Amino acid sequence: MIRFLWLIIPVILLADKPNLLLLKVYKEQNITGWVMSEKLDGIRAYWNGKNLISRGGKLIYAPKWFTKDYPSFPIDGELWTKRADFENISSIVRDKTPSNGWKSITYNIFEVPNAKGNLWQRLSKVKPYKSKIIKIIPQIEVKNRTNLQKFLKEIEAKGGEGVVVRNPRSPYIAKRTSNALKVKSFYDTECKVTRYIKGNGKFRDMLGSLECKLENGTLFKIGSGFTNQERKNPPPIGSIITFKYKEFTKYGKPRFPVFLRIREIR
Repeated sequence: MIRFLWLIIPVILLADKPNLLLLKVYKEQNITGWVMSEKLDGIRAYWNGKNLISRGGKLIYAPKWFTKDYPSFPIDGELWTKRADFENISSIVRDKTPSNGWKSITYNIFEVPNAKGNLWQRLSKVKPYKSKIIKIIPQIEVKNRTNLQKFLKEIEAKGGEGVVVRNPRSPYIAKRTSNALKVKSFYDTECKVTRYIKGNGKFRDMLGSLECKLENGTLFKIGSGFTNQERKNPPPIGSIITFKYKEFTKYGKPRFPVFLRIREIR
């Protein structure tokens, strides 16, 4: 009989789920005159003036010294350390008892929700609060598509996740918008784990694949991208995971899906 080891995920109290700006996918649109920045692979965090809250509305237990000099108005950004360090960042941020790991984290701001004006005017509100902890993500003007692809290759060569391009003249929009796009060499998205499928052969007594559900209800399977340890200790049923894929089939299922990581704190 197969026995899976379970991940122990601490209970995190729910707060009010924030309405946030979300990215659409870049599909060769005309983005000349927009701005681009590195897409940091950390934990999205919304500061509501009193607490840090995850995208899914969970309270983030940051130490008091980390947030003591934050503004009284909302800001939105990424809790981050360095490239290719997501698992470490997630472990630090998920802990209900703040550890010394927070000393390596910075809060990288890309938006000031509820502020008026264009992107530059909104970001200017947070400039007086810049510190060793609060950073403002640099925004670079996009000259043309070739310029964007060169920047993307530079970021990926350094181990970065991808690029975000935005229309700086657009007002803040608290939903998924075509004025903010993610640019990557592959697509990625999230799904919910619904069922385990047992492995065969070299994966006997381990996970073979996961059955997952997209936000629109489409069911599909992910069978690659797992380490042996992850096959012995798979993502819990009901958890949110991130996977990459090439494209969608005519039936709405992702082609060649590959597991990337767990996103419990969504």
